[in-house]
Amino acid sequence: MNSMDSTDNNQNITVQDFSECVNKIPLEGLIATDYPLMAEHFHKESVKSNKENKIIHEKIFRLLYEAAGMMLTPGSINEPFQPFFIMQGRRSAIPDDFTEQDITFFSEIVDQITNPILKARIADLLWHLQRPRNIRFALTAIDCYRSIPLERAGWISGNDKCWERAISLCRMLKEGAGDRLAQIETSILQRINTAVMDDGFLALWLADLLKRYQLAHKQQDLIAEKLQSLAENFDGANDLRRSQDYFRAAAEWYKAAQNQEKYAAMTVAYAEAWMKEAEQHESQLVASGFFEKAIQILRSIPRQQRHAHNVDGLITKLLKKLRESGEKSLDEMKKIQSPKIDITEIVNQARSSVAGKDFADAFFAFAGIYGEVKVSELKESSTKLLQQSIARQLFGSVQLSKDGRVTAKRPASGFTADGSQEDPALWAQMLDTYKLHIGITVQGCIIPAHEVLLLEHRLSEHTFVDLARRSPIVPHGRESLFGKALFAGYECDFTTSLHLLVPQIEHMVRYHLKQAGVKTTNLDKEGIENEIGLSSLMDIPETLQLFDEDLVFELKALFCDPLGPNLRNEVAHGLLDDRDSQSIYAIYAWWFTFRFLFTTFWNGLRQPPE
Repeated sequence: MNSMDSTDNNQNITVQDFSECVNKIPLEGLIATDYPLMAEHFHKESVKSNKENKIIHEKIFRLLYEAAGMMLTPGSINEPFQPFFIMQGRRSAIPDDFTEQDITFFSEIVDQITNPILKARIADLLWHLQRPRNIRFALTAIDCYRSIPLERAGWISGNDKCWERAISLCRMLKEGAGDRLAQIETSILQRINTAVMDDGFLALWLADLLKRYQLAHKQQDLIAEKLQSLAENFDGANDLRRSQDYFRAAAEWYKAAQNQEKYAAMTVAYAEAWMKEAEQHESQLVASGFFEKAIQILRSIPRQQRHAHNVDGLITKLLKKLRESGEKSLDEMKKIQSPKIDITEIVNQARSSVAGKDFADAFFAFAGIYGEVKVSELKESSTKLLQQSIARQLFGSVQLSKDGRVTAKRPASGFTADGSQEDPALWAQMLDTYKLHIGITVQGCIIPAHEVLLLEHRLSEHTFVDLARRSPIVPHGRESLFGKALFAGYECDFTTSLHLLVPQIEHMVRYHLKQAGVKTTNLDKEGIENEIGLSSLMDIPETLQLFDEDLVFELKALFCDPLGPNLRNEVAHGLLDDRDSQSIYAIYAWWFTFRFLFTTFWNGLRQPPE
């Protein structure tokens, strides 16, 4: 059930009625690139008109409110407009809610609208809904979208989606769009070329838009040079965060232009910016993560390019600094223990812990919304449970899949005196306790806190990609994949999030093992060398040396063990249905990944407690 009331017969609504309405609210006075604010204005006028018993005006403002209030998904061909909210069985408007009379009304007023963003929305809706389609509406939408200024403030509040939608519509129309796509490309290139430091990340965002839609192939070197220039300026001003991102982007554009020499030089500069930030940071614990990130970046440079830039020498230098900062960071470590939470108050605690905070503080609270799993404590509690259960000591059990297959067997305990983890029954009990922990964490903490975050913070995919980029645990070149996965989960699309995260987590484990010199392949009987899977990687002794015991347990229990959620196997073999992909285990896997990525990100932003 949606939020729209059934629309009365609109046949009496005329263009003249519309003109009278908008004369009451000059549309040029509204913020040009903020659809939610525009929708809010229309809603207020609709309510006001209803109270004044101006039924026709109320209908018009309500239709404009519903049209402006939808969320734009620029790249979607079939569903470009999404509801602004979905809550407790209700939702805001979607295109299918508009009647034929509504569509006719929109087609009659579209040429009377002077505000470009409203005109773009109405024209885009008409292109999407009217049958047969009229290309005039798509062209009108494109021209209105691309008339919006390319400025930093507007880009953050919605310009990005407008320009992206213009590109998407041009791609959809192909020759029917004429030379509009080329004009859009020229406009973006000109704005990149005129960008200055005060524009912040605007040039980077514009370059990313061109890259995402594979535009400006002939200008790749020019774009790279501009990004390099801005990176060097930011570096000279000691604005290291911006210099890092601009050096990274310049390297990517030089690589796309097949300029390997410049690509290597920019990658080295990117790593050096991380090194500078590490050297300037007061916390050695944080510096260690930055040094590690710099090493990862340098190792991505091809062997044939390393000598010219003394890459191996830089890596040696950084490894020394990493060891030194690691030793010094021991003095900074302090025990942080959250108070025990009464299960009857856990939901309210979770909500209040993130409510009313800026997004960085709210995300820090969200990352620590529930205490981390401790293997020692889990083993102790599981041992007591087994000792108290005669049935579990005497009888084993089997685990069946939904289609009746035996997927795992749980033995009787044969309980050992010391309760060692080598006892299979103890391990199985630990997994049962862990799954109970997941259920409490997800339903009592993660979901309630996540709902508050969604209400209070509107974030973009770029935020999560940037989070992944600043986390030393994320392998270089996988930042976008991790960021997309985290953003999908933030938008409650845990199906997409899970299917992106599982292979990337496996690669992350393999990557760090390889960096430590561990062999992660095996040789089959025909002499072909294959990578081994996550389950086997977890059993390599060096894994426990590289990762802490608690993290190894969660990776193994959550992703690998048949008695646990076994997400790696379920995803790899396509065993998850729609419901399973949105299960508490999928939600927990998203939050689990968010937690260990965000912790490093947070440490880089805040000083450690005194």
